[in-house]
Amino acid sequence: MENWGSLSHLFVTVFLSNVAMLMVNPAITDVTMAAVCPGKDECSLAIYLTGFQQAIAGLGSVVMMPLIGNLSDAYGRKTLLTVPLVLSIIPLVILAWKRTTAFFYAYYVLRTLTAMVTQGGVVCVALGYLADTVSEGKRVSAFGVLSGVVSAAYVCGTLAARLLSTAQIFQVAAGVSIIAAVYMIVFLKDTTRHTDALEQPILNQGTESNQDCCESSKKVDFIKGIPSPKDIVCLLKSSITFSLAAFIAFFNSLAEAGLEACLQYFLKARFHFMKDQFADVLLIAYIGATISNVLFMPLLGPVIGEEVLLSLGLFAGFLNMFFDSIAWSAWVPYASAALGVFLFLATPNLRSIISKQVGDDEQGIAQGCILGITSFANVISPLIFSPLSALFLSDSAPFHFPGFSILCVGLAWLIGFLLSTTMKFIPHNSREKVSNKDSTEA
Repeated sequence: MENWGSLSHLFVTVFLSNVAMLMVNPAITDVTMAAVCPGKDECSLAIYLTGFQQAIAGLGSVVMMPLIGNLSDAYGRKTLLTVPLVLSIIPLVILAWKRTTAFFYAYYVLRTLTAMVTQGGVVCVALGYLADTVSEGKRVSAFGVLSGVVSAAYVCGTLAARLLSTAQIFQVAAGVSIIAAVYMIVFLKDTTRHTDALEQPILNQGTESNQDCCESSKKVDFIKGIPSPKDIVCLLKSSITFSLAAFIAFFNSLAEAGLEACLQYFLKARFHFMKDQFADVLLIAYIGATISNVLFMPLLGPVIGEEVLLSLGLFAGFLNMFFDSIAWSAWVPYASAALGVFLFLATPNLRSIISKQVGDDEQGIAQGCILGITSFANVISPLIFSPLSALFLSDSAPFHFPGFSILCVGLAWLIGFLLSTTMKFIPHNSREKVSNKDSTEA
């Protein structure tokens, strides 16, 4: 892979930051339940708190991701990467100190606020860094390796959570998060770009109408660095493929956020899962994800195309949720987790498709806008799935189907799959065709 020296430091930074963030996932459900509903296996308040946190963090990310992407185009990837890495340390240190009810709520508030930046900030800037460093023809492999690194972080973080006590989990996570920030500052070199994104119209190679509507993007200062809704609409209209990818990203994120909001509470209520069982299920899924992203994407992506791998990943997500929703025994979630070998193909292929729809000086804002859309899905998802999960896990459910909310999560992936199947009918040069058509009409 080209520029391996620079990319290796980026991969190490992403790996360490994700290990720290993901290590706490299997334990946070038990910590939340112990803080708000001690001694219970079912707790609607815990579900609502988790959903509210996702919604608020997602709402902030809708604004912050395009801003971070746009500013990284202008002021450098390394500078903007420092912000989410440093902010992610603060909540972990709180629970590393104590996990009483008061400390939990302090963590909860700070985690909600910092997640607006940390939830997708590292990935947003890392994608821009890759696009700066790797040629277009090799981006599918590079994005696959990046996703493989994230999946490997899931495996290592989950394995650590399986072996460590709850107190040790947060202490180690805080330490690793500090190491990630220090490593990035010392070793990672910034990319070199010759354009100032804050003095460029968004999609300056797009259609004449897009150039007109984006003319207001020129000569903006730092305070106005956030793209306006008009700018984002121009970006989404730049090509049919980009617009379709945005819709798919929305439904994919809607499902992912729904999965995060209710799956662990469902498994705890249905099969009395604890931290170690959650870790085992996640470990199976993330080992499969690591294999698929490191091997399948670089080998199969150039051969069968990102569109096919995207559809495969989305359909695997639907099957995973379908089997979990009707799980009749405790071994079923373990078996369905093996679909992670295909499920995690969706996101990196989607990012690769998006990166090919914009110019080199627009990578940050393009990935940031898509992450803003997925963050908007993160706002909506818990508003839908948290009440639904709480209702069907309670005694007042309209009918007996504890996994109904899980099935609905799967339906979001199914919609994304159906949309993805139309991608192969769109010409690869659709952007140029739109441009030529508008020029002819003008």
